[in-house]
Amino acid sequence: MAPPPRKRQRRKPAAPAPTRAKKAPAPVVQPADSSARASSVLDWLLARLPPRYREKTRDYLVLTRMDRPIGALLLLWPTWWALWLAAGDWPPLKPLAIFTLGVFAMRAAGCAINDYADRKLDPQVARTAGRPIASGRVTPREALVVFGVLLAFAFVLVLFTNRLTIELSFAGAALAAIYPFTKRWTYLPQVVLGAAFGWSIPMAFAAVAGTVPPLGWLLFIANILWSLVYDTEYAMVDRDDDLKVGAKSTAILFGDADLPIIGILMATLLLAMVFVGQRAHLGWPYWLALLACAGLFAYQLWMIRTRERGPCLAAFRHNNWWGLVLWMGIALALAVK
Repeated sequence: MAPPPRKRQRRKPAAPAPTRAKKAPAPVVQPADSSARASSVLDWLLARLPPRYREKTRDYLVLTRMDRPIGALLLLWPTWWALWLAAGDWPPLKPLAIFTLGVFAMRAAGCAINDYADRKLDPQVARTAGRPIASGRVTPREALVVFGVLLAFAFVLVLFTNRLTIELSFAGAALAAIYPFTKRWTYLPQVVLGAAFGWSIPMAFAAVAGTVPPLGWLLFIANILWSLVYDTEYAMVDRDDDLKVGAKSTAILFGDADLPIIGILMATLLLAMVFVGQRAHLGWPYWLALLACAGLFAYQLWMIRTRERGPCLAAFRHNNWWGLVLWMGIALALAVK
């Protein structure tokens, strides 16, 4: 009898080879005070770059505060005040372009050298711990290279002006380099910041008018007062952390008297701008703008009344509107003069 046919066993399909899980992209670390809107714009622009360049480019842009343009605007408005007052109307296109580009270059350079100077302090402060050097994404040496390149670019721009402006630029570069280190030995680094931020004022007068008149120096002093106001508001955000790490600021110097002293500085600044309007023979649009500026200062004092971090940072940013309103008053007053 023949044996029954064997049943053919079906082979089980081989199990698919395990696939390696894709690594999730590392979360983007950014400082706590970055502007959400500016960061979104940066992300949109960087999306067009090849992936291998994207991350490092972003780190350099954050190092130079392109994610937080408020500082550049606070430097831009006094520069434009000076350009308009020096020209007596709309300034020539050449100095306007040179100084506008120079503002952004010098502010970016100042941020690079500031983070280099604060490389040991920033990791200990909540607001700044996410900065590129503090978080290890940019080396101190790279920051110095960025500072040097931006400073060289700004100097090339100045070469298209006159001799007096070029001579003044050396003092401006020195102020920008010195400022970040002043918080180690003085409670008034905001004064040096005001001088560094405001040095574009005498340079603008020199470039347009060939000289720096008393009006230019009066505007320069007024800008130092303004810097004391907004940078003290800014320093109030970090006051507790600065006390722990040993950094100095006007917010620590003023202590519990910070609000009345800021109010006095605001009033003194407004008085200085009254003198500017008188010397420049400005008309009603300027005085209307100055009245609006007084109201904006009153609103800032109300914002910081509790000394909480969020409102103090918001008051600092609010100064952008103060500078813009004053520039509009100057420009309109000169236009109808």
